[in-house]
Amino acid sequence: MIDDPESVVRELEASGKYRVLRRLDLPRQLAENLGTPTKCGIFLDIESTGLNPVLNEPIEFAMVPFEYTTDGRVVAVREPLHQFNEPTEAIPSEITAITGLTDAHVAGHKLDVSAIEMFAAQAAIIIAHNAAFDRPFAERISPVFAAKPWACTMCDVPWKEEGIEGRRLSDLLSRFSYFFDAHRAVDDCNAGIALTTMTLPVSGRTVLDRLLEVARQPTWRIFAEGAPFETKEVLKQRGYRWNTDAAVGPRAWRIDVNEARVETEIAFLKTEILGSRSIPSVSEITAFQRYSARNR
Repeated sequence: MIDDPESVVRELEASGKYRVLRRLDLPRQLAENLGTPTKCGIFLDIESTGLNPVLNEPIEFAMVPFEYTTDGRVVAVREPLHQFNEPTEAIPSEITAITGLTDAHVAGHKLDVSAIEMFAAQAAIIIAHNAAFDRPFAERISPVFAAKPWACTMCDVPWKEEGIEGRRLSDLLSRFSYFFDAHRAVDDCNAGIALTTMTLPVSGRTVLDRLLEVARQPTWRIFAEGAPFETKEVLKQRGYRWNTDAAVGPRAWRIDVNEARVETEIAFLKTEILGSRSIPSVSEITAFQRYSARNR
């Protein structure tokens, strides 16, 4: 037994030959509450039988509430809501391999939608790691999730600007020298909250502070309707995606950009793709619509 393991860790890291990962301990990551007014955020995670929120079903659902200040400090974490749900068909083996969940874990369980709605009502914002996956599933469970602003720790933090590669939750936490037991819903929520407490290496701000900054800003969705077929590679390389959802907009190439880029993007479409007389469709997307299946 080592009397002072931290001294050994410091010595190893000081050598420049090792990086040591520590098991994540969320309570130790919380900031001191200095009496600043706080809001309630909820970190949400869903495990499901597959990736399609229309065809697949949730099998595990968790929300962990936390208190945060407007300048991005997490000061408290509250008791979670955790539920299992038995799907209509057996859990696929590949899902069991990822999550560890079997049919026996979820047998006889159904989501308590009323309890979920009451719990979610307290949130000023809902955060997920890959909200583009979790939000559509959550909205199928209850419309309460369609009325909340959402943010994503995977996509709403400018990781590259901070010199951090990778997007998986475990990879991002390892960049800050932590590991955790992944792919169970409450564990993933706690890990996601812990990630928001980390200090970013370039800006010196907390992950939550940068996340909230991005979430508060609208983005703008631009459609290149009528773009010639031969321009598709140019559009793809520029970041456009083909839209097939009539609820979102026309069958056309589209891109989401920040406000500063709107005029540049419209000019590009007029000069390079559509012609000077074209009027591209532009719509505002806020945290209330972002990542929703209604706005893909």
